[in-house]
Amino acid sequence: MGEILVKEKEIVAPGDVLASGMDYIPTDGAFRDGENIVSSLLGLVYIKGRLIKVLPLNGVYIPKKDDVVIGRVSDMTYSSWFVDVGYAYDAVLSLKDASSDYIERGADLTTYFNIDDFIIAKVLKVNKSMAIDLTMKGPGLRKITRGTVITITPQKVPRVVGKMGSMVSLIKENTGCQIVAGQNGRIWINGTVPDMERLAVKAIKFIEQNAHKSGLTEMVKTMLSKEAKK
Repeated sequence: MGEILVKEKEIVAPGDVLASGMDYIPTDGAFRDGENIVSSLLGLVYIKGRLIKVLPLNGVYIPKKDDVVIGRVSDMTYSSWFVDVGYAYDAVLSLKDASSDYIERGADLTTYFNIDDFIIAKVLKVNKSMAIDLTMKGPGLRKITRGTVITITPQKVPRVVGKMGSMVSLIKENTGCQIVAGQNGRIWINGTVPDMERLAVKAIKFIEQNAHKSGLTEMVKTMLSKEAKK
């Protein structure tokens, strides 16, 4: 018999044993070591059925109404999709909020969104128990069919976007890429030239690593200029 050795939302450190036995499955931030499930980082424990995950303390996304997020479809039922948005619990996208078109019950939902598809969605509602409802109805909300999705610390997203969108505009102008920054820390980059797409990714990671520094805009301009000349 497996046994949970920690409490829900308990703070754990790398190497802490979260559960013993083979009844539980490690996911994000955890791994199996023989008979035990062990934390790989400093964070908060979340348990959903047999699944155990650890979310990093410095990167926990707290969903809010009207947030634009980039999510990954993790499961589906006959009437909805479950979407991983980087929070402890999956968000729900219902049939009525998935499309402006009418979707009949019993329709093949995989023709709209399949497991592991990425989508750009908006948080429609967050209730008191932090259950999240999403919508795909709105400008720019879509299924992602090309490009790259990367993940950064959610708290660094405002630095990537910049004042009035200035920083993300700088990257777009220098790379020719489409960029959508989800408030949950996932960012979609789509470029027609692979090298420019990689440069945009590098610039965003550079901003994340140097977000605490002043004069960041000039640093990014210099980095983009040097990389473009290579």
